[in-house]
Amino acid sequence: MSPTRTEALLAVAILGLITAAVVTDDASAARAAIAGGFGVGLAVLLLVARRWPVPALLATAAGILGYYALELPPVGLAAPAAAILYVAAERGRVVPAAAVGGSLLAVSVATRLIEGDDISVVIGADLGSGAALMLAVIALGDAVRNRRSLRAALVRQAAAAAEERRREAARQVEAERLRIAREVHDTLGHTMSVITLQSAVAREALADAEPGQAETALAAIHSVSGSAMAELRATLGTLRREPGPREPAPGFAQLRTLVDGVRRGGLPVELRLAGPVDALPTVVGSTVYRIVQEALTNVLRHARATRVAVTIRATPARLSLEVVDDGRGSSAGGVAGERGQGLRGMSERVALLGGTVDAADVDGGGFRVSVRLPLAGIPA
Repeated sequence: MSPTRTEALLAVAILGLITAAVVTDDASAARAAIAGGFGVGLAVLLLVARRWPVPALLATAAGILGYYALELPPVGLAAPAAAILYVAAERGRVVPAAAVGGSLLAVSVATRLIEGDDISVVIGADLGSGAALMLAVIALGDAVRNRRSLRAALVRQAAAAAEERRREAARQVEAERLRIAREVHDTLGHTMSVITLQSAVAREALADAEPGQAETALAAIHSVSGSAMAELRATLGTLRREPGPREPAPGFAQLRTLVDGVRRGGLPVELRLAGPVDALPTVVGSTVYRIVQEALTNVLRHARATRVAVTIRATPARLSLEVVDDGRGSSAGGVAGERGQGLRGMSERVALLGGTVDAADVDGGGFRVSVRLPLAGIPA
């Protein structure tokens, strides 16, 4: 730890003080040399005090006492001690600095009284001024240390706040990336499942010379692909921050259309709604729509079911959703692994609203997806 400019200036001041004392005292060459050596020593102790404050403090006190013991040109007591007391206090050694300063004053007062100096002068003038100077430099050093610590703490807080803002921005970017990934997965997954199913129906109908059924299947493909393209355009427009109106997020109003599309594909779906579902917050409607969409997509792709029941019950406090099919469940043909991404997306959506998702096989065959959403605190 290198000495600062302050320590260097104080060292120069000590040398200047002792040099001035030698010059004005008209000391002999030997006494001047010894005094100069003490001055250099005190200056060096100031320069190393930042690294070793207490040893430098004690060595300086011993040096000052030795200086006067040799009866070298007087420089006062408080002035040469003030520099090291300031540095020690600035390094956080306030108690040792006060103890050393008090000890020096006590030795000085006792010595002068023993030598016969006037007690009123020693105690009333010299002791008071010396004590005031020492207390002032100790207080100044401690104040500088506290100010520096406060500034360092503020810098650390600012750095921590900047890092937290960076992390929060990264979290928001990651959350947006996951949201877009879920939207694209849900839209394309359901659409491709319906297209696959309806194209198979159309192919069989054409093979069996049933143009009416083939036309219905192709119309369903056209409808579902058009809806998917509209959703994808809206998602990409949000990603690109394009101006202009956005397609509203699908919700309860589009739920019946979703179910009708699956029914046209040949899978009977029963939709049961209980409670004021149409008055629920938009974010709840969008979440429910996506969960039903993903659950029906899984049924179309994996379950080999003959029927599906979708039940939604809403109260002012909570919403429950169940999608139950009579298919082969999760244990056959690696269905659980294939459904993993969709179920993970459901869980992420529901967790954002503080809800829970349970997905498990049904006794006797089939699969059930159960969702519980608390409605309290969700803005409309």
